[in-house]
Amino acid sequence: MSYTASETLQYVAEEDVKFIRLAFVDIFGRQKNISIMPGELERAFNIGIPIDASAIAGFGGVVRSDLLLHPDPSTLAILPWRPEHGRVVRMFCTITYPDGREFQPDTRSFLIKAVELAKSEGYSFYIGSETEFYLFNRDDSGKPTSEPYDTAGYMDIAPADKGENVRREICLDLERMGIIPESSHHAEGPGQNEIDFKRSDPLTAADDAVTFRSVVSTIAARNGLCADFSPKPIKNGPGNAFRIKISVAHNERGELLPKVIAGILRRIPDMTLFLNTADESYLRLGSHKAPKYITWSSENRSQLIRIPAPVGESQDLREAELRSPDSLANPYLAFALLILAGLEGLKDNAELPLPADIDLYSADEAVLSGYKALPRDLEEAVRAARGSEFIKKYLPEQLSESYCVR
Repeated sequence: MSYTASETLQYVAEEDVKFIRLAFVDIFGRQKNISIMPGELERAFNIGIPIDASAIAGFGGVVRSDLLLHPDPSTLAILPWRPEHGRVVRMFCTITYPDGREFQPDTRSFLIKAVELAKSEGYSFYIGSETEFYLFNRDDSGKPTSEPYDTAGYMDIAPADKGENVRREICLDLERMGIIPESSHHAEGPGQNEIDFKRSDPLTAADDAVTFRSVVSTIAARNGLCADFSPKPIKNGPGNAFRIKISVAHNERGELLPKVIAGILRRIPDMTLFLNTADESYLRLGSHKAPKYITWSSENRSQLIRIPAPVGESQDLREAELRSPDSLANPYLAFALLILAGLEGLKDNAELPLPADIDLYSADEAVLSGYKALPRDLEEAVRAARGSEFIKKYLPEQLSESYCVR
């Protein structure tokens, strides 16, 4: 259910809510929060709740560190692992300066603006995601180890798949928060799991992706485990993907998706830094079904972008699946950049290159030399972002520089 501010105040009063967590993310997508008591909620809606941003990644130094959080009542959700009496709820927030000016490093607001730009041009984008994570055992003192929770493989079942009950708890808690997973299963690596979500509007999809990571970490810890979303937790094993499914609709029917894909393919070198944010991100690319080349094809899982086979859906709502992002990417920033690149493709009537209907993992060097590769490492990705007119046009300088200088 999507609440208004007045409905949220009533809900808090009637449902024994004692703490309200105001959630936001730093520029890298890591969730933060501050808790307030019910008596402060009306002030939060009317004015905002102040925070000290000086110690938050990418938010600036101590000189201008005062910011305000403004909760979005439509994101109200109970935290189901907290007590039934004295309940705890959570809302996502946008961020401003105390004088009301937009706080540009707020990536949630950046996504909102990208969605509004698309709507002003008559386009509605939809986003879904598939997220992988590892479960590792903890030692006797509770510290994470490098020992996977099980040795099962792709879509194995119990008892080999020991993560089955953990995924069950995750999915049930998500459901209680109003987030319905599409499917869940054991992934390819030992101790690796995957949970997928149907497409929705981009802001909801990003909020849900951030919530999902928090729920996974919480449930894993409750089971004496550690959840690892890093791009390459096991040196020679499969990495953790954050595959993004994107589709677009317009008030006039037409072939939209090819132009969106063409726009993304054109700008993917520029935005790779923001989809693959760590040194180890580039150890994942090019192995275990993670792409290396800037290509597309239908159904082919060796490609950067694949078009899944349609299942009872109209052509206008077919989706493209981007396979390069990993699970450390900030969903708000990733979704916004994809929308903006897709809009460019639509505006320019960008032409989709020929599909690469081959297995790029087994192709010889003579074939591969005909395709442009993704950035090979973080340094190359930084150079591409710094030299990009696309990034300079859309991304606030404070935001892009925080990614480029680390």
